[in-house]
Amino acid sequence: MCLEELEVDTVPVWLGFVEKPKNSRLLLREAFPSKAGGVPAWLDPVNLPTGKSCLCDMCGEPLQFLLQVYAPISEKESAFHRTLYVFMCLSMTCLLRDQHEQWKRGPQVPSRSVKVFRCQLPLTNAFYSSEAQKDGSARPLGSGAPLCAWCGTWKGNKLCSNCKTARYCSEKHQVLHWRADHKVKCQQLSISSKSSDDTSSNEAVTAASKALWPEFEIINEHEDNFSFSDTDENDSLVSRQQVDEAADSLMDSFEGDDDRQSWATFQQHLAKAPEQVLRYSRDEGAKPLWPTSSGRPSKADIPKCSSCGGTMKFELQILPQLLYYFGVNNDVNSLDWATIVVYTCADSCEGNPSYKEEFVWVQLTSQSSTDA
Repeated sequence: MCLEELEVDTVPVWLGFVEKPKNSRLLLREAFPSKAGGVPAWLDPVNLPTGKSCLCDMCGEPLQFLLQVYAPISEKESAFHRTLYVFMCLSMTCLLRDQHEQWKRGPQVPSRSVKVFRCQLPLTNAFYSSEAQKDGSARPLGSGAPLCAWCGTWKGNKLCSNCKTARYCSEKHQVLHWRADHKVKCQQLSISSKSSDDTSSNEAVTAASKALWPEFEIINEHEDNFSFSDTDENDSLVSRQQVDEAADSLMDSFEGDDDRQSWATFQQHLAKAPEQVLRYSRDEGAKPLWPTSSGRPSKADIPKCSSCGGTMKFELQILPQLLYYFGVNNDVNSLDWATIVVYTCADSCEGNPSYKEEFVWVQLTSQSSTDA
């Protein structure tokens, strides 16, 4: 076993699992949730990412929300509340190009179809009361920015000129909503109706798009709590057979013993809890668990923090099991990845903008890399 594998074994790791929320209020922004699918629960509900930050750099389409992880830093006053957000393009073609660009252009000239943002707030801030309520949530102070009526994700800067009510993040989403059902509903809406600016912050955000991934709460447990035979398949949303079929599919695409050895180590850790969709550790020395030896970034591939110029460190990785919960088909052209690894500013730097873009490395299978 190599030194890196030993380090992976000794560093504490939290595992993320998805489950349907028992109460939808647990996914509202004032509950500071970790969640996957649906729409994001923006920590700072006003100063959202804008412009090209919201778009796939390959095709120009608005990115779709993948997941968010609430990850406060107890010893840092400015990060009393802290959440990481991951978005991606739905096109596998763009994801293949994204990986190709990683190697071709490097981190200095990023062109990405997967993006991650970090937002953090001190205990005393403009958006939440500093006193926790009985359920652990905080009382929201005011409402957030109006959101796109189609995706429910990005800021709705464009207003429907007819009903003066529906807002959109892009012309594309306005057209899609119009074709879906807004053409009929628009005529029924009164201009005097309350605009989305008046929506209470404790109301769940609704989106007209049917293409959003199903919404789940992410719960976390320490990896040390699991042994290799703890999983009860009767309680599983994803069967062991589905996981094994995915593993066999990836194994067929590997070339060389190094890839197979890495995959064996990867599978050994996943076998403890096959339904894990996320691995998290901000401990010193924490490293990603790479499925393959090929396609790993070198130290030179990890850029400096774009905000403060400081070092970036590994914080979390997203596993392909998430796609099964989202109902993504295992077809040739379907969205897929071996792992998505997020690196964040080691100092979790402060200041503007409110949502700082961090760095994400996408590892696909060796065959996908060749096809790119």
